[in-house]
Amino acid sequence: MAGNSFGALFRFTTWGESHGPAIGVVVDGVPARLALSESEIQVELDRRRPGQSRFTTQRREPDTVRILSGVFEGLTTGAPVSLIIDNVDQRSKDYGDNALKFRPGHADYVYWTKYGIRDHRGGGRSSARETACRVAAGAIARKILGDAITIRGALVQIGPHKIDRSRWDWAEIAKNPFFCPDAVAAAEWAEWLDGVRKAGSSTGAVVEVVASGVPVGLGEPLYERLDSDLARALMSINAVKGVEIGDGFAAAALSGEENADEMRRGPDGQPVFLANHAGGILGGISSGQDVVCRFAVKPTSSILTPRQTIDTQGNETEIVTKGRHDPCVGIRAVPVGEAMVACVLADHLLRARAYQGAPPL
Repeated sequence: MAGNSFGALFRFTTWGESHGPAIGVVVDGVPARLALSESEIQVELDRRRPGQSRFTTQRREPDTVRILSGVFEGLTTGAPVSLIIDNVDQRSKDYGDNALKFRPGHADYVYWTKYGIRDHRGGGRSSARETACRVAAGAIARKILGDAITIRGALVQIGPHKIDRSRWDWAEIAKNPFFCPDAVAAAEWAEWLDGVRKAGSSTGAVVEVVASGVPVGLGEPLYERLDSDLARALMSINAVKGVEIGDGFAAAALSGEENADEMRRGPDGQPVFLANHAGGILGGISSGQDVVCRFAVKPTSSILTPRQTIDTQGNETEIVTKGRHDPCVGIRAVPVGEAMVACVLADHLLRARAYQGAPPL
């Protein structure tokens, strides 16, 4: 199975399955002498951890991370940083009925056809459990980026219900279980999602990630554009079906005059942009504005409503997916999206410093 690694200079490889003994990640390209502790990584993992509200899966995983290599006396050594997270709350018996049936919307059929074998216990390698490894890698990426670059994510839509952007308040995100910047919308979502959850159904969502303080010059103009790498990173997250940079698809409805991010001379002589329709990236290269990206997450495929399917022998049948599942997987996708943006920016920052002949930090 190829494709378990991501990145160029800052590169990580994840391993493990949803119901195996553990999952983990090896992060390569981490500069030496960065202060790094398990507690700093744990902070990010705790934001993604399941079972923290009634709106997420009730699987009880502490997601406790351990550093196995690459750190000595609190500092990175320049060697690969290896991290492990034990799985402690698997219920493989919940998936017994899935062994011979393909769950609609899941990767069961394509895995079985491609590899001739599949781990039916929670999806194995295709499970969103793997995203804990990405969040751990993202915590290290944030250390490389430093305090000057801030990456924040928010849930801006759940099902058909969008936030009111006039009420956007980053401080609200920590006050509700949805990572929602609109307090009014968060209260409405709670009531609506309760109905979805009690019906045994699920819904999709849209996540927005904003990176502030990104310097001018990250990215290349052709095949390693900053926006194309961000799109690839976000599309690689489980259940993501679409990515936008800046205005994204809405830009198609604008005129050239409306879409132009006009520029003026600032007080310090540096250019000031009057708008940010481009999402902080021009010609594949960061402009110094906020980098803004958005991704759409489909409804969780594991639902209690019987669905038509076939089994491994090609027989028509029905399936009900048991187990503990998120009624909206987009909620916990917020810290995952932040992590992937951090990893891309860290990778491009190291490349830019290499081009300039400067030390890595």
